Amino acid sequence: MSEADGPCEHRWVTTRLWVMFFLQWATQGVYGTLLGRCLLAPVEVGGLGFTPNEVGLLFGLPGTLAALVSPLIGGQLSDRYFPTQRFLGTLQLVLGALLWVLPSQKRFAVWLALLVVISLAYGPTVSLANALAFAHLRDPKKQFAWARLGGTIGWIVANWGFPMLWLQTDLHLRWLPPFIVGTEVPNVTARLLDAVRVGACLSVLFGLYTFTLPHTPPKRQGVDPLAFRKAFKLFRHRSFLVLAIAGPVIGAIHGIYFWYTSQFLSTLGLRDSDIQPAMSTGQIAEILFMVVLPWLLRRLGFRWVIALGVFAYALRFAIFGTTWLPVGVIIASQGLHGVCFACFYTATFIYIDRLADADIRASAQSLISIVFGLAPLLGGTLSAQLAKGFTRAGVLQFSPFWYSLAAIGLLATLFVATFFREDTPSGDKA
Repeated sequence: MSEADGPCEHRWVTTRLWVMFFLQWATQGVYGTLLGRCLLAPVEVGGLGFTPNEVGLLFGLPGTLAALVSPLIGGQLSDRYFPTQRFLGTLQLVLGALLWVLPSQKRFAVWLALLVVISLAYGPTVSLANALAFAHLRDPKKQFAWARLGGTIGWIVANWGFPMLWLQTDLHLRWLPPFIVGTEVPNVTARLLDAVRVGACLSVLFGLYTFTLPHTPPKRQGVDPLAFRKAFKLFRHRSFLVLAIAGPVIGAIHGIYFWYTSQFLSTLGLRDSDIQPAMSTGQIAEILFMVVLPWLLRRLGFRWVIALGVFAYALRFAIFGTTWLPVGVIIASQGLHGVCFACFYTATFIYIDRLADADIRASAQSLISIVFGLAPLLGGTLSAQLAKGFTRAGVLQFSPFWYSLAAIGLLATLFVATFFREDTPSGDKA
C-alpha cells in the first residue's frame, strides 16, 4: 500500500475512503426510502398506483437477477482484469444516466425493465467499494467501520436535505427532530420521485470522484486462475454456510422494511416531507454502533455481534406491529436500524474479509453479495403474500404484517446464535 506508507498519508487515504462511502450511500439514500411510497400511493395524489404484487416484483426480480449475475462478473473482473476504482466509477456513470430517465416513466413494464438494468449495473458496486476499502486499510477490523461511517452520514444528509430543500417552504427551527421544518409544497407526493433525479446527479459525481481514489490494480498473480471459483471454497467453513443461509432471510425482511415503512408512516399521520427524516433515525443510531463496532467485536466476537444485529430486526418489527404505541415511540424504534446494519451487515463484511485469502477478497465479497441477493426475490414474494393476506376492505392491516416479520427475525436470531462458530482462515475454530 504505497500511498499510505506514513501515518499522515494513511490518514489521508482513509479520509478519501470515507468520502467514497459518503457519496455512495447519499446517492442511494436520497431516493431509496421514498420509492415504496411513490410506487404504492394512488395516482390521484401523485403516486404510481402499483399493486403490492407489482411492487413485490419490482423490488424482488431485478435485485435477485442482478445479485446472481453482476457481483460474480464484478468480482472476477476487478480481481483479475480491471482496476477496482475505474470499474466502480464506470458503473456509477452508467447508473446516473439510467436513474435520470426512470422518474419520467409511468408504466409498470417500463419500470420493471429499467430496474432490471439499473440493478445489473448497481449489483457489483457495494462489494467493489468494500473491496477497495479493505485493500487500502491497514487494520480493516478496526478501521472499516469508521470509513463506512461516511456512508451512514451521507444517507442522513440526503434524507434530511432533500425534503427540506425540495418538499417544503418557509423553513424554521424547532426543538424536535427533524429540527428544521416548513410548509409542504403543493402536490408533495408527486414531487417525491424528483429524489431519483437527485440520485442520478449524485451518482455521476460519485463516479467521477471514484477515478481519483487510490489505484487498486487486479491481482494477476494467484494460485487459482479463477478467483470466483476459489471463493466458493469458503462454503467449507461452517460460519460462512450459516451466514449464507441466514443472510437471504435477513435481507428479505430488511428490504421489506424499506419498501413498506414509508407507506406505514403515512398511515400513522406523518407528512410526506417528514418520512425521510423520520426513517433516518436509524442511520443516526448507526453512527454510534459503527463507532463502537470494533469494541463490540473484541468483547463479544463475531457470533454474538451478528446475532445481536439479527435480533434487532425482530425487536423493531415487534414494536412496529404494536400500532397502538405513540407515534414517537414507533419512530424512535427505528434507531434499532443502527444495530441491525452495523452488527449484521458491516460485521459480516469484515468477517468475510478476514476469512478470505488476499487474492480473492473482492470475489469473496461478491459471493456473499450473490447469496444475499436471493433476498429481494424472497422479500418481494413474502411482502406480496403478507400484504394480500392482511388486507381488509382494500386497507393493509400493518399490525399482523409487522408481527409476522418479527417472528421470522426471531427464528433467524436463534439459528445464528445456535450454529455460527468463528473460523480462522485455515478453517480451524477460533
